[in-house]
Amino acid sequence: MTQTKTKIELTEVRFYRASEKPYGAFSNLYRREIEFEGEKFATSEHAYQAGKARKPEVRKWLMEAPSPALLAMAAHGLYVWDINSDWSRIKFDRMKRVLHAKYTQHEDLKQLLLSTGTARLVESATVDNAVNRLWGEVGGVGKNKLGELLMEVRAELAATAAAAKIKSKTEPKVAIRSSAAKPKTTAGDTPRTKRRPTAESLSA
Repeated sequence: MTQTKTKIELTEVRFYRASEKPYGAFSNLYRREIEFEGEKFATSEHAYQAGKARKPEVRKWLMEAPSPALLAMAAHGLYVWDINSDWSRIKFDRMKRVLHAKYTQHEDLKQLLLSTGTARLVESATVDNAVNRLWGEVGGVGKNKLGELLMEVRAELAATAAAAKIKSKTEPKVAIRSSAAKPKTTAGDTPRTKRRPTAESLSA
């Protein structure tokens, strides 16, 4: 009796802790180095928060936090005068660019993101506060901005992959002629003598 494997399409993927498998990698606290704006960062959280501090010494203090979680906690607790004045305007764009860097620089993470298909991605936090309700959801309530940005990046990566696949199919293949197809000259071959043109052939 032959069993047919049915592919189950995901409708929603919830994630939160970086240690959870397999989707904990969607957390910004997941430890995977990325390069962003010419600098290397330990996590995507580091790359994101590096743009928040107004003063270099505060930025340095944030980057030296013992863990990604403590970095996030410290960054969320900054005084208003320590935060870039345009942070509220640029932070979502920065986050998307950080996520794009993360999922284009690591093939395994890109494939994990693409494997979710069209499922809704949700950062499902457990502690109810304004930050968690902005970037994710708490008890089903929240703006889920991180999930939305991940879905945007996923759609862009899927479109790029599809375009590359179509291009590879439509590109003409260059045929390479084998040397065996070329006529070989042997020692017994006698070179032909060129015939002098006659008056008749020149006038034809």
